[in-house]
Amino acid sequence: MTNVYDNILGLIGNTPLVKLNEVTKDIPATVYAKLESYNPGHSTKDRIAFHIIEAAEKKGLLQPGSTVVETTSGNTGFSIAMVCIIKGYKCILAVSDKTKKEKIAYLKALGATVYICPANVAADDPRSYYEVAKRISAETPNSIYINQYFNELNIDAHYRTTGPEIWEQTEGKITHLFACTGTGGTLSGSAKFLKEKNPNIKIIGVDASGSILKSFHETGEIHKEDIHPYQIEGMGKNLIPGALLFDKVDEFVRVNDEMSAYRTREIALKEAIMGGYTSGAVTQGLLQYANSHPFKNTDLIVAIFPDHGSRYITKVYSDEWMAEQGFVNNCVHNYDEVYKTEIIK
Repeated sequence: MTNVYDNILGLIGNTPLVKLNEVTKDIPATVYAKLESYNPGHSTKDRIAFHIIEAAEKKGLLQPGSTVVETTSGNTGFSIAMVCIIKGYKCILAVSDKTKKEKIAYLKALGATVYICPANVAADDPRSYYEVAKRISAETPNSIYINQYFNELNIDAHYRTTGPEIWEQTEGKITHLFACTGTGGTLSGSAKFLKEKNPNIKIIGVDASGSILKSFHETGEIHKEDIHPYQIEGMGKNLIPGALLFDKVDEFVRVNDEMSAYRTREIALKEAIMGGYTSGAVTQGLLQYANSHPFKNTDLIVAIFPDHGSRYITKVYSDEWMAEQGFVNNCVHNYDEVYKTEIIK
């Protein structure tokens, strides 16, 4: 039998590359999106959840009935909850209050216990989702804390899977990799592998306006004045993740909420790809980079699209939410004029 699996975890990895034809048509290079939404949990985080939990099992840190605890903006939580169901573990997750209600419902549907924590507090504040997860793990017998921000296995998962996949899929012809930075694992693990294969490959990290990662990469210092609230989930940070290998990154591009939102919707309209908010962000970063770094027609670019747009239907894909944010100016399309909804009475 072919294309048959013992359980859903067998579907993790080997996600496709799909050529972008319209959104990047003004760039002479060939651009491919790596669609991580094709993982069974619909995001790149399936890779690290599976890898880290299996590593813990091999070390004897997990037994039947154990509890897995983690900090998440949503996607890592979905992946951990999915793996825990198959492997028979309990799952406790700490999320920020930026997390939409439908994501929390999704986590609970997968059997997770969820703690909602304030987003706009310092990372070392006892109310932050980092500290809450640490406390819960310490108080819960027979538990492990994934700690994706400082877990080297986060990098290793992508070094073993995502990087090799991209190299093989492009037959080693890749010249540029663009990926968003949250924990840093996807970018770092992929970059580490690709740089070993060809050190001339340019690795571009995409950071959020409101995050400190870009300025830290450039100066080696934390600039607290860079920190302000922003809407893009799972991207940027107000701390320096140990899973982000800055020495593997050639340059960072910083994008804002508004243009990333427009770009997300443009990708859906022009490429028929329902990507998440970070898919729009990484594409916006690529286009901004192209303004100051002209590409050649021999360049082959891969942009990692981390997750699926279905998790953002009441956010970036919602006209009401967009209007609430004031995202109505300088739009790539006037969607309300071009695409109408009519009610027949």
